[in-house]
Amino acid sequence: MKLLKDILYKARIEEVVGSTNVAIENIVFDSREAVEFSVFVAVRGTQVDGHDFIDKAIENGSIAVVCEQLPSEPIENITYVRVKDSAEALAYMASNFYDHPSKKLKLVAVTGTNGKTSVVTLLHQLFTDLGKKSGLLSTVVNKIGTKEIEASLTTPDTVQINQLLQQMVDEGCEYAFMEASSHAIVQHRTTGLDFDVAVFTNISRDHLDYHGSFNNYIAAKKMLFDNLPQHAHALINNDDRHAEVMVQNTKAKVETFALKSLANFKAKILENQLTGLQLILDEKELFTKLVGRFNAYNLLAVYGTGMVLGVDQLELMTAISSLNPVDGRFQHIQSPNGVTGIVDYAHTPDALENVLSTIQGIRGGNESVIVVVGCGGDRDAGKRPEMAQIAAKYGDRVLLTSDNPRTEDPDAIIEDMKKGLDPVGLKKALTITSREEAIKTACALSQPGDIILIAGKGHETYQEVNGVRHHFDDLEVLNEQFNELK
Repeated sequence: MKLLKDILYKARIEEVVGSTNVAIENIVFDSREAVEFSVFVAVRGTQVDGHDFIDKAIENGSIAVVCEQLPSEPIENITYVRVKDSAEALAYMASNFYDHPSKKLKLVAVTGTNGKTSVVTLLHQLFTDLGKKSGLLSTVVNKIGTKEIEASLTTPDTVQINQLLQQMVDEGCEYAFMEASSHAIVQHRTTGLDFDVAVFTNISRDHLDYHGSFNNYIAAKKMLFDNLPQHAHALINNDDRHAEVMVQNTKAKVETFALKSLANFKAKILENQLTGLQLILDEKELFTKLVGRFNAYNLLAVYGTGMVLGVDQLELMTAISSLNPVDGRFQHIQSPNGVTGIVDYAHTPDALENVLSTIQGIRGGNESVIVVVGCGGDRDAGKRPEMAQIAAKYGDRVLLTSDNPRTEDPDAIIEDMKKGLDPVGLKKALTITSREEAIKTACALSQPGDIILIAGKGHETYQEVNGVRHHFDDLEVLNEQFNELK
């Protein structure tokens, strides 16, 4: 229990009605979760406005309300606090309420279009292997030490983040690694957190349905670096042309990693095969089980983070050489008759091109590459033609199928994808709405030695149709089909 006045620090208060000298037991921004002695923060969301639910929160027990606009008829004995920005205030309040847990950990944020999940997962795996108890906040799973907690969003809400960070502190974690999505940054879910390192992996077209333009998307990512404290490190991919923009206003110390350009942390690929990567990393030779140029960048981000956090270089390199690939990221299996199947989360044009160019680099030349790909519904429709175009550029056969259609018609999504295909691409393409049937068809079309890429869902074990998630696992379906290939 804390006094309201103590958890309002940095909330940019503009007006107070009532007393802030009241005891608060929890913070909520969903009126349905309001209970006795809670403070309700009315946040304006993309779908609903929390201000419309102030009275409901009070009915459910809230004794204080934080909002951007005061009600026309305030209720007696309720404290109202008007602030400049409710979402920002909520972030600071959550941090204050849980006694600033981010300051008690070495907290690392990773942002970028591609690679976020891989980098944070590899960092958690690495530091755990080094004997340093760590926490993880990712798309796939949240972890406190080795204990797993299911994740529903790329970044949890700001109250959940601080709750989880406090649990990590309570359970003896020294480090925490978290994804920072562009949505989370602009919605202030990362505001008020004390980051020690922020990593920028890359940026390409994504989430324009939400941000409106690529410039807005860049600005969203940049906010993370703009708000870093002076003691933090900003670690950026110097090969990305937007890297300098990310850190032009940061107070943090800037460090760089790269394969091609000058950087603090450099690597060179010696060999890239299905068995892994042979690298020269900061002038030392290293083998890793991870595959592809994109994973070389991920490993550089991991290595650079370890170095700026003060890990011994030899210890760090030894641990990196033992890292296992991340589930659903270039995860490959082989059929009894020699067909290679690859499941990857690639759901942006840039990510798909990275994976397919990696396959191009490791193929022998005589085999066919068969690509199964779809696009998500209720998301940036502009990238759909690009995804099909890239699939046809590298694939010998392309099967356009359903991904997570959500509330859209999957056939309409596929038609959007087909707009990116020229006559040559159209000849390569088949449209099969059922994802399971598309995978089965890809396997039926394959010959020994061929490579099948199933892109877009990776680690996901569901398919979302009309708001309902049905069990569906690309790897599971692929395994079943491969067992039938003799």
